[in-house]
Amino acid sequence: MILTDLDEHDILKGLRTLLAQKGIAGPAEIAERIVQTDAANPGQGAAMVARAWTDPPYRALMLADGTKAAEAMGIPMRGLPPLGVLENQPGLHHLVVCTLCSCYPRAVLGYPPFWYKSAAYRAKAVRSPRALLREFGTELAAEVAIRVVDSTADYRWMVLPQRPAGTEGWDAARLAAIVREGDMIGVTIPSA
Repeated sequence: MILTDLDEHDILKGLRTLLAQKGIAGPAEIAERIVQTDAANPGQGAAMVARAWTDPPYRALMLADGTKAAEAMGIPMRGLPPLGVLENQPGLHHLVVCTLCSCYPRAVLGYPPFWYKSAAYRAKAVRSPRALLREFGTELAAEVAIRVVDSTADYRWMVLPQRPAGTEGWDAARLAAIVREGDMIGVTIPSA
């Protein structure tokens, strides 16, 4: 039987059997990972951002090792590419793109939005990032530098946006509610 004669079910079954035989992952772990992946959503990343805004030691951990910061929030990262976190600052704004395909930090942000995977987004992010941001309603001052960062199969990125003015005294839950998926990709900016 040639590979093209196999259906998706047979391929997945064979892969799962091989993973179990090699001691990499058993059926229960595979099933658990599928549930975790399907349950992942931008709210998890927003909770990380909100905690970073309110907990300086956690913020330091997040910037030093995004994978450990995600795990500290109960987000399983085993077997996934490392997670890097890019901090937006008054004079610097980060924009994440995957120029080759759609590498995305699914564990912390869920499935990528449809536009993230589009050739138009990928090309414009690299060629004309300021114009791309305008399409999302994000207008940055001319003196703010934009750094476009490429997610890859080997390393995933998310943005730690600046905390908006007027949110002093807010708790983490209230802060997380204002953080959108686009804020953690860098196409939008959170507002109070």
